[in-house]
Amino acid sequence: MTRRMVRLLEVAALAACAAAAVPGLASAQSYAYTGPNGNPDAIFAPMMRDDRPEASQAARFRRQLVAYPTREAAGTIVIDTPNTYLYLVLGGGKALRYGIGVGREGFTWSGVETISRTAEWPDWFPPAEMIARQPYLPRFMAGGPGNPLGARALYLGNSQYRIHGTNDPTTIGHHVSSGCIRLTNEDVMDLFGRVKVGTRVVVLPQTAHRAPVARAPTVTPVSMAPSAAPVSVSLRSDRGFGYGIR
Repeated sequence: MTRRMVRLLEVAALAACAAAAVPGLASAQSYAYTGPNGNPDAIFAPMMRDDRPEASQAARFRRQLVAYPTREAAGTIVIDTPNTYLYLVLGGGKALRYGIGVGREGFTWSGVETISRTAEWPDWFPPAEMIARQPYLPRFMAGGPGNPLGARALYLGNSQYRIHGTNDPTTIGHHVSSGCIRLTNEDVMDLFGRVKVGTRVVVLPQTAHRAPVARAPTVTPVSMAPSAAPVSVSLRSDRGFGYGIR
């Protein structure tokens, strides 16, 4: 064996040791961030495949095309509170299903709203009621990757409820918020591109039938754009407030 071959083997061994010293290096999902003056959306572009066991366990909350018979018109958003799903009705018995986080005990609500406005990387102004409960909260937080409202926000009528992103994806599938509906930033960005101001949003009550956990269907890529939904009269519940965080 030549000296050059020995050296190459030594370099390979050192590289293998370095990879082994960083748990999950080969399988963890990483993100690129362009910096404060760049495009913050870039942090949500996956660079590596995520094969962690916990990712597999959350497969049912991945965005996917599912069968969804309903009388709601195409373009309607249905919030299935007890099962922590958001459905975007496509028509023809189909819907796009997203995993969501919903209000914790005492902060769930139900009714019908419409999307009154939308925002990218929204600023956050914690209201007085929330600050009274959590005095440590900031009085203002600029939009960005660290903001609890995440990458996008869809404001519901004249209420303080929102459908928005989150910088804590581990809360998806749980009852954790003050009434707002949260999605992963990747999912809320996808939803944001499919709906418009005036979209009808139907929020089902927590007392609705909770479906048994079933095997997650195969994820199907979807590229069609939904049709706009008609504006409806608000029937908002006044129970609790939705400010996007615990």
